[in-house]
Amino acid sequence: MTEHARIFLVGFSGTGKSAVGRRVAALLGWAFADADELIVERAAKPVEQIFADAGEDGFRALEREAMASLAARTRVVVSTGGGAMVQDEVRSRMLDAGLVVALDARPESVYARLTSLTLGEGAESAEVMVRPLLDAASGDPLERIESLKRERQWAYALAHWTVPTDGLSVEQAAHEVVRAWARFGAARAWDGDPAVAATVTVESGAYPVFVGWGGLEQDLGRRLAETGFAGRAYVISDSNVTHPYGRAVQRSLHKAGIEMGLFTVEAGEKSKSLATATAIYEWLAERRVERADAIVAVGGGVVGDLAGFVAATFLRGITLVQVPTSLTAMVDSSIGGKTAVDLPVAKNLVGAFHHPSFVFTDVSALATLPARALTEGWAEALKHGLALDAGLLDSYESSAEALLALDPEITTEVIARNAAVKARVVTEDERETSGHRMLLNYGHTIGHGLEAAAGYERYLHGEAVAIGMTGAARLGVLRGVTPPELAERQAALLDRFGLPSSYAGVAPEAVLEAMTHDKKAAAGALRWVLLEAAGRAAVHRDVPSADVERIVRELAE
Repeated sequence: MTEHARIFLVGFSGTGKSAVGRRVAALLGWAFADADELIVERAAKPVEQIFADAGEDGFRALEREAMASLAARTRVVVSTGGGAMVQDEVRSRMLDAGLVVALDARPESVYARLTSLTLGEGAESAEVMVRPLLDAASGDPLERIESLKRERQWAYALAHWTVPTDGLSVEQAAHEVVRAWARFGAARAWDGDPAVAATVTVESGAYPVFVGWGGLEQDLGRRLAETGFAGRAYVISDSNVTHPYGRAVQRSLHKAGIEMGLFTVEAGEKSKSLATATAIYEWLAERRVERADAIVAVGGGVVGDLAGFVAATFLRGITLVQVPTSLTAMVDSSIGGKTAVDLPVAKNLVGAFHHPSFVFTDVSALATLPARALTEGWAEALKHGLALDAGLLDSYESSAEALLALDPEITTEVIARNAAVKARVVTEDERETSGHRMLLNYGHTIGHGLEAAAGYERYLHGEAVAIGMTGAARLGVLRGVTPPELAERQAALLDRFGLPSSYAGVAPEAVLEAMTHDKKAAAGALRWVLLEAAGRAAVHRDVPSADVERIVRELAE
């Protein structure tokens, strides 16, 4: 389905529709169209002449024709005139055909922008000509702006989403529109081809997360080339993924004219080590890899973390592209820039923040995963709903069977929504300084301890996290933080997705000891992420060790 793959930007003159629209189109890889420019082209005369010859009614008739034409296009961002949303026919067409985003700004900001043209290219000069807002003959221009904006506000309020542009740069406003598309529009426009599901905005810049069903071999190399990349690409994968996905990535790079190499590590957590990283360093050095080159991580969380760590540290940092092939990597570990290797005492103790140039997720790769590997991945996805997005939690409960059957449309939509959740949290708290990003660690305190105590062999990461979420929910109920009915709801959902809620074959004492090495500890005390409501979690530091010990022992079969 592509009938909804379009975004309409509406709003008053001076809110930035043209400039922001061009940038949104570039971020999504779509076309851009300015409705007023199309009207001028079709009429073969400037806007002010159209008004002089045919009046406003004549202009609005041309506007209706232009919008009907634009609404028939796909993968397009449309900048509309300030009065388009007021017309019933045009407004209904836009609301039905795609995502309508209103750009808003205070009258003072509009006045300043129209007088100084601070937005540069795309400053909506046509609208300025249509409405002589700055003409002294029209009275006080600020009052005129306030009055006309007030008259139209009812129509702008009917948009699917609103982005206030006061204080935002064009780049920032564009990313807000892309986030709105990822959250509200992408599901309506699903067509299987990888599209931007989320944009991560961090100190070093911003990068997209592409999500679709299929397209890896066809699109990955092209996407990399479109970034302006002109170096060589070195693919790092593991023995379970090199065939077919590592090779598919190589073919895609070859089609794009990009020289490449391939390094395959043994599958499994034990490869996420300094020893394996050293072997990759030596391989890269032998090939005289330069800072203009890139590493492409193709695999699950282990490969993503390992290859990302190598990219962060080799030559003090080179370009990284993440191509997740496991469910855990798709919804969580490939997004956010965390890279690391393990030490024997605990996971992820040696690492760095190093964000990818982009993330390319081909959801169809899940169809080739072993059943256990697919099941364990749902733990990280369910975590997002439980701790951060109640709507996503509802979707898991209403669509469990379709998700477990890997229905292409529903699964792609849910993974895209997960990517948006993770991107939003990372954008708000890139380096876990405010504590918000730590909410992503729901279930991980016990989970990481269990993994380490079991030697990273008995339990897969998602299985351990599921058990950890069970422990965290019980701990929350014990502390009076988590509603008992929410803990029961979680237990039913974990069972429905085939995830464990208890462990065996590992001594509780070993789990407790391993937890003391957790990197989330502060001043020697563990910080716990506990559920307070569906889709809402918080960090707690006042959890008695006796309660923790009790819960860890209860989880043992």
